[in-house]
Amino acid sequence: MKKIIFFVIAVAFVSACKMPPSKSGSISLFNGKDLTGWVVYGTEKWFVKDGLLVCESGPDKGYGYLGTEQSFKNFELDLEFKQDANGNSGVFFHSSITGTRVAGWQVEVAPPGHSTGGIYESYKRGWIIKPTAEKDAALKMGEWNKMKIRVEGNVVTTWLNGTEMVKLDDAAIGSVDGKIALQIHDGGGIKVSWRNINVKPL
Repeated sequence: MKKIIFFVIAVAFVSACKMPPSKSGSISLFNGKDLTGWVVYGTEKWFVKDGLLVCESGPDKGYGYLGTEQSFKNFELDLEFKQDANGNSGVFFHSSITGTRVAGWQVEVAPPGHSTGGIYESYKRGWIIKPTAEKDAALKMGEWNKMKIRVEGNVVTTWLNGTEMVKLDDAAIGSVDGKIALQIHDGGGIKVSWRNINVKPL
């Protein structure tokens, strides 16, 4: 039954985004050329340069989001990010976005000492779980970092460069689905590059 459900989801997503699933069952969310399959929220900058997806603060210095057209419930997401400047960003899941107001959960992407890999719930409970301080050493500021996020039922697990950062069991997370979204924090001066963004429905 799970194989049948995955096949239906994969076909629907591929039809929308024109991107075939890999042999492992993962679907590429970024084609390296343009923002096909994504929606921009806000006035901050999202663009493709040299095969990379780049987010950069604009003149409004506000919050900005780049969300998938597709919604996901149970999945494993793999991506790479490089904090070119400041680096205060994040990866949202099970999210809905209106303007620049997002409801959902964020896996933090931030400068050293600011809980990258932790989970924050926007406009509700705030910080739910943060990594222990010693795990912050897994972050390589200014270099490419590999992040993995696994959401299955109520359980969310995050990894950064192979280090498990947090594991959370939360019934509220398991009760909904929603978009995957990348964030630009407000305040200006932020620039983050992304690549190899792949999701595998579970």
